[in-house]
Amino acid sequence: MFRFKNSGLIVACILLLCFLPIMAYAAGNMTIDSFSKAKKLLLNKVYYDHRISFYCDCPFKSDQTIVPTDKFSPMTKHFKRSARVEWEHVVPAQSFGQSFKEWREGAEGCVGRNGKSFKGRKCAEKVSMEYRHMQADLYNLTPADGQINALRSNYSYAMIPGEYRQFGKCDFEIENQKVEPRPEIRGDIARIYFYMDDAYPGHGIISKKNIKLFQAWDRQDPVDDWERERAKRIETIQGNKNRFVQ
Repeated sequence: MFRFKNSGLIVACILLLCFLPIMAYAAGNMTIDSFSKAKKLLLNKVYYDHRISFYCDCPFKSDQTIVPTDKFSPMTKHFKRSARVEWEHVVPAQSFGQSFKEWREGAEGCVGRNGKSFKGRKCAEKVSMEYRHMQADLYNLTPADGQINALRSNYSYAMIPGEYRQFGKCDFEIENQKVEPRPEIRGDIARIYFYMDDAYPGHGIISKKNIKLFQAWDRQDPVDDWERERAKRIETIQGNKNRFVQ
């Protein structure tokens, strides 16, 4: 009978292979797998005493309606969404979602009641636990003015020449499928990108083109008290750290 001399090593290797999918994003969210639950947790457990929108610094109520101020003047497009905050993915769901085969090609379990196969976000959300964890990661979600969220879409961040203000006093610019946020939150955005790239390797979170931009934003806008407190609250709920803040 043939026997392996290093059976213990073989067992260890087998276990390692079994847990590789989990280890691949073990630094990220492993607690919350529902986007709707994530939004409720943010509203009631993180932003309960800091109800200020991320991009335009507008106050909002517990029912997520925005308190009218002179800080934000809505455009005509998506006007109805301008009255409420929505929970936006700073790193767009589409950006990391397309790294999932289920998003790009569909999966065996992604078949509707009509018998037709589907793919995209709906499929990835249905069959991939890793995708659901990424989608519901609290560190990557911020309260954004609904209209801003809609118009930002999945556009990447950049520095845009000039200071064309489309939303009144709100320093948020959109041009050629690029967006430029106000200086006070650029470091926050950079550190969210650093976290997501570190927590979920292999999903192309930060491009070579953007790494220098985010490094510059990180230096120019250091961590402030609210960003630190936000990270502390999220760690308590989600169970993992954003080491780029702490």
